[in-house]
Amino acid sequence: MGTAFTHTFVYELVTLFVILDPVATVPIFLAATAGLGRKQSLQVAAYAVSIAFGVLLFFIVGGQLLLNALHIAMPSFQLAGSIVLLLFGLKMVLGKVTEEAASIPAGSSLLERSIYPLAMPGIAGAGAMLTVVLLTDNNVRTFREQVTTTVELVLCMVALFGLYAMSGLLFRLLGRAGIEIISRVFGLILASIAVNGLVTAIKLSFGLA
Repeated sequence: MGTAFTHTFVYELVTLFVILDPVATVPIFLAATAGLGRKQSLQVAAYAVSIAFGVLLFFIVGGQLLLNALHIAMPSFQLAGSIVLLLFGLKMVLGKVTEEAASIPAGSSLLERSIYPLAMPGIAGAGAMLTVVLLTDNNVRTFREQVTTTVELVLCMVALFGLYAMSGLLFRLLGRAGIEIISRVFGLILASIAVNGLVTAIKLSFGLA
């Protein structure tokens, strides 16, 4: 039982971490905090992580209830989420996301800098929302398992904040060109995950094997 629990915990933790794709959001964070001091940058990181956690916690607690109330089937939600994730991945590949973050007005508050596109859809994107709903499915998951998923999400958010705190070091090591390359590579990975989700959702929708 203990071994099975550990395996499940690690598997779900890794799944969440990959879907949140923290490395891919580092360029967005650097662009959103350009010109700010370290203390202010850390405040932006704290705001972004907190907002993203709040959004994903909402989907853990009430995501499936909301879908049921609106009579939205899970495959339909997965299909829509995959399309949004695909569009976001393509924007990353083309460098549009970092351009949007860099275009934030200089007079914007720290909270405004943290919301778009960093907290949403950078961290709490369609893929992350879909994943937490699937991992906390009320039909197959107990309350204890749902709490475990929430703990896993907290751990991912702590790791994400730590990565943002070290982003300056990463930037010095890789340079802007290296960061841009990483951003585009992870954008391609996100697009690939989205396409896989689209195929799965279409199969589920039409009852295909």
